[in-house]
Amino acid sequence: MSFLYLKTRKGLYSKSDMKNYILLMMVLIATLTSCSVDDEGTSFHFEIMPIVSVEMPEEFEFGETYEIFMDYVKPSSCYVFNDFLYQINGQERTVGIINTVYTETNCEEEPETVTVSFKFLVTSLDTYVFKFYQGEDEAANGVDQYLIIEVPVVEQ
Repeated sequence: MSFLYLKTRKGLYSKSDMKNYILLMMVLIATLTSCSVDDEGTSFHFEIMPIVSVEMPEEFEFGETYEIFMDYVKPSSCYVFNDFLYQINGQERTVGIINTVYTETNCEEEPETVTVSFKFLVTSLDTYVFKFYQGEDEAANGVDQYLIIEVPVVEQ
């Protein structure tokens, strides 16, 4: 175990001195490379926005790609489109619009209708059922509400 000893001008360090030296070095490295948990960056959260309207074809052709347009209302400039919530269950597609909501910035409280879209590739000859999230029904104890659109598929 001679590799655990460091040689100095005055002699060798003992094993306990080496352990203390290594521990001190590890603490020093951890201190220099650690991050603060008090991040003073921008605060935000995600919110699923109710879809106001949908524009899509009445039927699909097998193998074709279609762009599906949706409108939603963002209440202020603190709301920024982030992504889609898109869940597949057999021939059923559940779609929602996810916004990033910045909470600690000055925002214009001016509602604005925003149009977003995604591309849909038809890969089955069976009818597709789309469920577009429209918010929660206050009278029904917060039950999710959907605009349901069935789209048949035809062969080319």
